[in-house]
Amino acid sequence: MSVWEEAITRRLRALHLGSIKSQILVFAVVATLVPTLATTVVSYRQLRESLAGRVALELRGASAGAAWEVDQWLGERLHDLHVAATSFAVSENLSRMTGSGGGQAAGRLRDYLNTMRERCSDCEALLISDARGRTVVSSGGRMSGVQFSLDRLSGLRTADALVGDAYWDAGLGRAAIAVAVPVREPDGRFLGALTAKISLRPVADLLQRLAPDGGEGGDLFVMTEQGRLVLRSRMSSAELMRTKLPVAVTQPLFDNEGASVEYRRADGQDVVGTLRRVPALRWAAVAELPRRGALAGGAGIASVMLFVVLLAGLGLVAYALGLLIVRPLGRLTAAAAKVAAGDLSAELPVGGGGEVGYLTQVFKNLVTRVREREGQGELERLSVTDALTGLYNRRHLMGTLANEVQRSRRLRRSFAVLLVDVDHFKQYNDTHGHLAGDAALVKIAEILRKTTRAVDSVARYGGEEFLVMLLETTLQTAATVAERIRSRVGAESFEGGHVTVSIGAAEYPSHGDTPEELIASADAAMYRAKGAGRDRVMVAGAPEEGERRRQGDG
Repeated sequence: MSVWEEAITRRLRALHLGSIKSQILVFAVVATLVPTLATTVVSYRQLRESLAGRVALELRGASAGAAWEVDQWLGERLHDLHVAATSFAVSENLSRMTGSGGGQAAGRLRDYLNTMRERCSDCEALLISDARGRTVVSSGGRMSGVQFSLDRLSGLRTADALVGDAYWDAGLGRAAIAVAVPVREPDGRFLGALTAKISLRPVADLLQRLAPDGGEGGDLFVMTEQGRLVLRSRMSSAELMRTKLPVAVTQPLFDNEGASVEYRRADGQDVVGTLRRVPALRWAAVAELPRRGALAGGAGIASVMLFVVLLAGLGLVAYALGLLIVRPLGRLTAAAAKVAAGDLSAELPVGGGGEVGYLTQVFKNLVTRVREREGQGELERLSVTDALTGLYNRRHLMGTLANEVQRSRRLRRSFAVLLVDVDHFKQYNDTHGHLAGDAALVKIAEILRKTTRAVDSVARYGGEEFLVMLLETTLQTAATVAERIRSRVGAESFEGGHVTVSIGAAEYPSHGDTPEELIASADAAMYRAKGAGRDRVMVAGAPEEGERRRQGDG
């Protein structure tokens, strides 16, 4: 030990500062008090800049999230309408409207629209018009706001759609839009159009959910490219939809899309806003926060920090450092003991700076990774499955089906799909209640799971419909599997009595080389099974005498 080290040690002993804790406290008083006071002043400016960056990030996240979710919501509605418009049930019955069986065809179309409306909770009303623009059938409900001309409808390609302007529907008491898709023969001949009035209530709900956290002044709204308001997170009304923002407000927002823009609202409040476009609707989502509220926190926090430092003095600094350095070690030790015993829910201390903080953070990261590995499997399962039946959900199976189409096209192999629909399910629900209906769907899902292979995919397609993808399977084998499913369901005991299913089968590539075409072919076959008396299997492209009837019918 050198002379100066010995002298320092002797003086520390005289002051009763031989313990590590006491030495740390004394060093903290000397080494941190003055730098802390200086750092507090500097931190004031840095904190304001940090808050400004946080506000900008929050506004970008809210506007971008709203634009993306609105676009996804519209895409799902358009997908449902396109699938319905390409259905065999719609095109065939619409083409028969002018013949002797027009009344029966109209009845079938009306039943199909009612079924579709049950699956589409946002669809307030649906109608089908013919090639002359005349309404053939509707699902009920007022179709106000629908103003599509025949020229615009007939000029649509099969995959196109017309999306009308948002309007306030007095009958619904909420905002709505009209959407139309064409109905065409396989050869492209225009038969008519399927039009839906869709409530914008889901859009209003997501605006409330994604609105920035800015107290009473924070807002998230959508407007047209011309500046006319559509919905706000805090309100929706007919008067709101008649409001148009001035160009002096909207132009800077559009010119600086994705960036924060300061402007003054009509109520005289200065705000900071960020805009993101929704191209499919020609809308834009705008998130805004009051400028004063967004940045006032920095001054308040900095003032409190300065006040606490000045009043605390040497004793408070020493005590705080003792807690920050000594206590976290004890808490970290106790938490580590719980984790070692298998308790992953143990609360870990908040790490400070230096080695203690680094050690705490490393340990927290280790525990977090263990938790994530345990929960990852469950999260992945929930994201791709239907909450009621436990089967794959529609979105996951559509992705799987698209991948299988690509694989089968590359390998020049075939596979098959089955579309299974529960017969008279609405009547079953109305008679025995929704709980009994849900129990029946769960039981049918279990039958589908047990009568298919592990490599096959089974999903709840929507409502009482299920979709089965059979890998490396011919149409003949698929029909055999479908018959087995039909027999098992028919022999099963349900709470409400006897339940049957109608099944349509289609094969890739014979009946379609895209997921949508395959599903449409299976849907057409299933619809023929319905028309032939239900409780039976039909294959795509097969005549009715080739059907696989239930065993009781021979």
